[in-house]
Amino acid sequence: MEEVSIGLLTIKVVVGFFILFFIIMITGRTSIYQLTPFHLVFVILLGDFLGNTLYEDQIGIFYFLYAVGLWTLLMISIEFVTLKIKSTRSLLLVNPSIIIRNGFIDREILKKNKLDLNQLTSLLRQSNVFSVREVQYGILEANGQLSILLKSHYQNPKKQDFNLPENPVDLPTAIILDGEIIWDNLLALGFDQLWLDTQLTENGYNNEKSILYADWDESEGIHISPK
Repeated sequence: MEEVSIGLLTIKVVVGFFILFFIIMITGRTSIYQLTPFHLVFVILLGDFLGNTLYEDQIGIFYFLYAVGLWTLLMISIEFVTLKIKSTRSLLLVNPSIIIRNGFIDREILKKNKLDLNQLTSLLRQSNVFSVREVQYGILEANGQLSILLKSHYQNPKKQDFNLPENPVDLPTAIILDGEIIWDNLLALGFDQLWLDTQLTENGYNNEKSILYADWDESEGIHISPK
């Protein structure tokens, strides 16, 4: 096995890291958590390419940058084409498909998307639906997830159904993580160290070091999970 140049390897790793970060920023966050078939192919091939070239001393840094830059340019170009030309989206990004209508499975759509019934029922269970009869519409998204609209009979009742008054909805804010105070959040809430110490003392804690997690909710107050 040929000896790998540590200097060249270091440069490639650093450059590859920043290039991948740059790619994620310019191609949009969908590349992170909504992997369509197109995005999946891009990520797999790019990862394989970077892995192979990192340990090849014969591939200099210029060629490394050129190859990664060209790959990124192709990705951006296709993203631009799908954004501007709607007809290309179905080919490259795949359109959502209505796979369930009024409790009945569309067998042709099932076959077209290479799904079997076990996979479909598994997707339903992951959405807390245990029978296809409960589903008015089931839409298979481009990233393989199943979006479900339940029949009215199976939907949870809402407050408006009972003419109940609405209550304000507050977003809990984390103020302690693993024994460390999150000062930015605490100050953004308008509180200080004295206020926090008082809250901890009232709940039987001497300091934040013994707390795994704590958050503040305007309507419910502080919630503490000890270590």
